[in-house]
Amino acid sequence: MVFGTWPTGLADKPGSAWPDVFADQVHDRWRHSSFSCSSTLVNMSNAESIPVAAGLSEAKRRLLRKYLRGHVSKTAGDPARITRRLPGQPAPLSLWQEQVWLRAQKAVDMPPFYNESIIIHRSGPLDARILEQSLSEIIRRHEAWRTTFDTLGGQPVQVIHSALATVPLPVVDLRKLPAEKRQPEALRLATEEAQRRFDLQKGPLVRAELIVLSADKHQLVLTMHQSVADGVTVNVLFPKELVTFYEAFSAGKPAAMANLPIQYADYAYWQRQWMQTEAFASQLAYWRDRLMPEPPALQWPTDRPPPASSTYRGAIRPFTISNQLVQRLNAMSRGESVTLFMSLLAGFSALLYRYTNQEDMVIGTLAPSGRKRSEVQNLMGYFLNPVPLRMNLCGNPTFRELLRQARDVVLGAIANDDVPFEYVMAKAGLSSDPNRRPLFEVVISLAPATPDLGPGWSQTFMDVESGGARWGLYLELGDRPNGLLGRAQYNPDLFEATTIGRTLQEWQVLLEAGASNPELRLSELPC
Repeated sequence: MVFGTWPTGLADKPGSAWPDVFADQVHDRWRHSSFSCSSTLVNMSNAESIPVAAGLSEAKRRLLRKYLRGHVSKTAGDPARITRRLPGQPAPLSLWQEQVWLRAQKAVDMPPFYNESIIIHRSGPLDARILEQSLSEIIRRHEAWRTTFDTLGGQPVQVIHSALATVPLPVVDLRKLPAEKRQPEALRLATEEAQRRFDLQKGPLVRAELIVLSADKHQLVLTMHQSVADGVTVNVLFPKELVTFYEAFSAGKPAAMANLPIQYADYAYWQRQWMQTEAFASQLAYWRDRLMPEPPALQWPTDRPPPASSTYRGAIRPFTISNQLVQRLNAMSRGESVTLFMSLLAGFSALLYRYTNQEDMVIGTLAPSGRKRSEVQNLMGYFLNPVPLRMNLCGNPTFRELLRQARDVVLGAIANDDVPFEYVMAKAGLSSDPNRRPLFEVVISLAPATPDLGPGWSQTFMDVESGGARWGLYLELGDRPNGLLGRAQYNPDLFEATTIGRTLQEWQVLLEAGASNPELRLSELPC
């Protein structure tokens, strides 16, 4: 098993420590452990409850608990705790923001695939004035949501604007329409909003619109540019803060919300200092070793020949993985000391092998790499990093062997995912065809369960299309009580909708077989 940097003082037994932690606790608290929630693997607020490896001394147990809380750097070379910038210190882009900003400069004539949307549903009476007040308070609280971008000396910088007393909330009232036409119109409006471009220099980079369907049915449509919001921001932090502020203001009380110790620009400044450490160099070395020799591009048969240059057009196909299958996958994962995401990855790599006959392949995923530090856990902003997961399917492995390989690949990547993907590509000397995304065109991610917002509140993110697609195929899954809710985002210039639907069905058939008998070999798996 390959690991990256470990907390100072714990490096003597990495190989024996993690599997025990995995087997004891991962399926109760870390059941996903994809990069969609990899931060929970290295930083948990209730770390005292985590059973650590039996082979560690009590002193090392205490050190690991501190590390899991984010109180101990991974190596002695890491910078100190993140603190507020001094007045006059620059506000650079974070490494993650810089990747998005650079690509956005080249995508001005392409679909807005960096737009992220969420719909907050309210069943019951709603006071639009208090909702507007709540939204304004969130934007006041988080500098990232009142940030735009400019250049200074040829380098991009963050421009943080003063908070407004009130951020206007447009209201669209659909109650004059026939009842059966209101929801389709609401979805049309949300989709239209999701496909409207942002100006990164002028801003704002967050837009909201309240749609009134009836006296007791409302939808808040929120659209953000990805440079200021990641999945944790959109699906966890924002909904929780919105409801907390709304309920408090409705009761005439202040919201019980702890002050933020730092802001996003403070993190970005700290991260630039981290680039000078041994830890950064060590992680770069890991990826150079992992990605050499350079893996071949995935030769997945498409319905139409790829265009000369990528169009980044997008369409979505919703799908579900039943609770029955998810329970079987969880049971198998528990027995094999892997997570649900690792099982999904193993199955998907097997399916891609069936399509391509390639034994060496790279599948991408999205890592909230910047959220490993305790100081940023409640910060809204962009902390995602595309991460390559290189799988080797030579020798006709069993599904069990694929599961173990997926575990090794994921854990090794989690330990080294703080280096931005573009840096990895450049420093590893890998080729970069400008007409296709380097290393991978297929991406899979699994998000944790969305929070319970309380009576009368819910959220959705699967039903709004931005019209763009960053990859040829992106499988985005979210944990729900009745199974996994997913959407396949794909490029219609490459694939027919029926092809994507058939691919999703074959993947689930293969997962069923692997969960039933992990000893089946790759050649024996149905699809």
